Amino acid sequence: MKYIFLMILGITAIASNAQTTFITKGKISFERKFAQHTLMESLQSEEGMDASMVEEFKKIFPKIVTDNFVMDFNENQTHYRMLKENPDNKYMVFGFKPEESDLIIQNLTNETTLMKKSLFENEYYIKDSLPKYEWKITNELRDIAGFECKKAITKICDSVVVVAFYTDQIMVKGGPESFNGLPGMILGLAIPRLSETIYATKLELITTEIPTPAQGKSKVVKRNQVMADMKKGLDNWGKFGKVLVWSASL
Repeated sequence: MKYIFLMILGITAIASNAQTTFITKGKISFERKFAQHTLMESLQSEEGMDASMVEEFKKIFPKIVTDNFVMDFNENQTHYRMLKENPDNKYMVFGFKPEESDLIIQNLTNETTLMKKSLFENEYYIKDSLPKYEWKITNELRDIAGFECKKAITKICDSVVVVAFYTDQIMVKGGPESFNGLPGMILGLAIPRLSETIYATKLELITTEIPTPAQGKSKVVKRNQVMADMKKGLDNWGKFGKVLVWSASL
């Protein structure tokens, strides 16, 4: 009787595993929300900004700005970019507005990345190795776009906490922006010190070609060169300058 019971348990486990779908290609839609009033209030308290000026800005600019992004992915690569720019968006904080020309392609097989970034009216064409993150995986779970996701935490720029939620049902180890390296696809990001979140809203099981963007007149650079240029240019901008560097590091 005991052996029959064990056989039933084994068959049930096999059937359950057979029903699990593991995804290796498709298109994910993401929604990026930037709580610009929250960030401006934080900068005001730390930088001693004029309170009346900040209050006037808050009357003109929306509390939260939302942009939509997509990521095409397959077994080897991810291609993350913004959809058509929303002309009604009003960005209060200079440097946080994304550009349609910006994109990030991660080659997870060769561990390389190719990026086009517009920063302070300069367009950079970045070729480099994939950034490495030290993740701490927790037991906390959250449902995102119909997928059970596990929480993980890392830091950028030595002290800026990034919270991610990933699902191992999508086996590609990528994510929005430059994030990667978890045991599945990252479907959610929260960066509290930037008052920014990025969460997946849907998955489409389609196959799309991942293009190689034209370099144009942009000079090929490494990520550390771009960050060094930014830190040098923003050296006298106080906490506001640090925030812009953190945002560019994503």
